[in-house]
Amino acid sequence: MVLLFMYTNVIRWLEEHMLVCPSVKWFRLECMGCGMQRSAVALLKGDLVQSVTLYPALIPMLFLCLFAAGHLIFKFSGGARVIVMLQLLVVTIVLVHYFYKIITSQIFI
Repeated sequence: MVLLFMYTNVIRWLEEHMLVCPSVKWFRLECMGCGMQRSAVALLKGDLVQSVTLYPALIPMLFLCLFAAGHLIFKFSGGARVIVMLQLLVVTIVLVHYFYKIITSQIFI
């Protein structure tokens, strides 16, 4: 019960202390990383659909980080190739999502 209370307090604290994107602050344009914090909070709350909607590359990016850390420790066979493929996947998702936001005029705040 105490852990659940602490977990909800951490999520509440994260929601109240999100960083402001300099691109949004100065140019009123979203950058390629905008939405990642909100997506992470949604994922921590267990709302997978909202998380993917806000920033589709977050879950593959987390998997990439976990796999890369595991590869550093356990030296997976062919791990470097998998890391490169995951990087390409993440970059592709970020670019496609950003171009979609440009086409639908969602980057202008």
